[in-house]
Amino acid sequence: MSFFIKGKQLSGTKRAKFSTQKIKKRKVQPKPSANDEITSSEDEDLVEDKTADISDSENEHETAQEKKLRLAKVYLQEIEKEEKARLEKDEIDQSVLSKRLKEDYLKETGKLRLTVASNYKRVDTINIKTLKCKQQKNTITCICISSDNNFLFSGSKDGLVVKYSLKDYKKVGCVPFIRQIGEEVLGNSSEVLCLAVSTNNKYLAIGDKNGKVNIWDPKELKHIKTLIGHKNAILGVCFKKESHTLYSCSRDKTIKVWSLDEMAFVETLFGHQDMVASIDSLYRDRVVTSGGHDLRIWKITEETQLIYNGHVGNIDIVRLINEEHFVSGGDDGQICIWSVMRKRPLQCLQNAHGKDLFNNQPRWITALAALINTDLIASGSYDGFVRLWKLDKDFKSSLEVMKIRVQGVINSLVFTSDGKALLVGVSRDYRFGRWHTVKNAKNCILFIPFVIEY
Repeated sequence: MSFFIKGKQLSGTKRAKFSTQKIKKRKVQPKPSANDEITSSEDEDLVEDKTADISDSENEHETAQEKKLRLAKVYLQEIEKEEKARLEKDEIDQSVLSKRLKEDYLKETGKLRLTVASNYKRVDTINIKTLKCKQQKNTITCICISSDNNFLFSGSKDGLVVKYSLKDYKKVGCVPFIRQIGEEVLGNSSEVLCLAVSTNNKYLAIGDKNGKVNIWDPKELKHIKTLIGHKNAILGVCFKKESHTLYSCSRDKTIKVWSLDEMAFVETLFGHQDMVASIDSLYRDRVVTSGGHDLRIWKITEETQLIYNGHVGNIDIVRLINEEHFVSGGDDGQICIWSVMRKRPLQCLQNAHGKDLFNNQPRWITALAALINTDLIASGSYDGFVRLWKLDKDFKSSLEVMKIRVQGVINSLVFTSDGKALLVGVSRDYRFGRWHTVKNAKNCILFIPFVIEY
């Protein structure tokens, strides 16, 4: 365990320093007399001041326990509204609310364990959909899905980001490849290498080859802000769940933390000795990253990092299974399952996608996905299959439960939040280079639903 170094702040406001000097009293303005006229703007200001004074006085008299109780009641009301909308009922049973509260607590603490992998019987081949855009002629590098499973975003080496509707499986919008003209941002100016959408679907983060992170409105596809700070290509972006905190990793060997509430840079994390190829985060103030031959978990609040070693080759992809476990894959053909509490992997699947017929070397693990807080993960390579794996209770063993035939290099895998379908980004070559090319493959996204028996 070693400390990481904070970088210099590039933008945003500086933290306020404590001072021993006396605070100057605000001058009291004389009250207007009865004969003085008050304009409409002044009248509004007076009303706002009164309401602000009332709310301030209420907050002053409110104890910490009363504040917790008030916030808990608001949280319960929100959950009740969501459950009513989902079940289409006027009244909700208290057992439903208690179950939902328990699940939310277990999710945030990383203790939720759902065994679902054995319920996946086969692929619903009749309802498989292929999503393809004529403008995206080059490699599909990344995909991401909205939290409500309604929209899908795909990025490519053409510099395009295409928005699809998962209700009618059609293209509904596009962020084009147009170089920046002056201060106006009309589209992307280089290859798109990574995407991420916030939990509330308010922000879409696009990382490109020029080292910029562009923030867009995913609903209207309007540009909001360009975050500048990395010195090389952005290889990964992710949002902390239920927040507007964004993490980005780059070929410049650094990780940066951004706050999208202020649209400002927060800090830089140093430690990796090679390019940081992948990044992931859940509810805690933690991120897991892969860079070169090592994996690292960064504890943002504690300002510490944990280092994990186990792969022989370069680690290209890492994904969190829950708050306590994660999975990694690299060019050594291994899929490793890790515990946060151990520096060595709990298990390693050697040659998970077989060996290459030409050079007898293990096929690279090019993509991974985990159904959060469950025992199900998916892996992809260029052997013509996407494989689903069932993890044991202690994560020390696993079993392949399904093989899905997909022709091409798998560059991205994403489960829908309900686990009913898997989205696969397929291309002719790898997202970082053309070391492997599958000539018969098509650049597209596959929507693969499952037959699940409970």
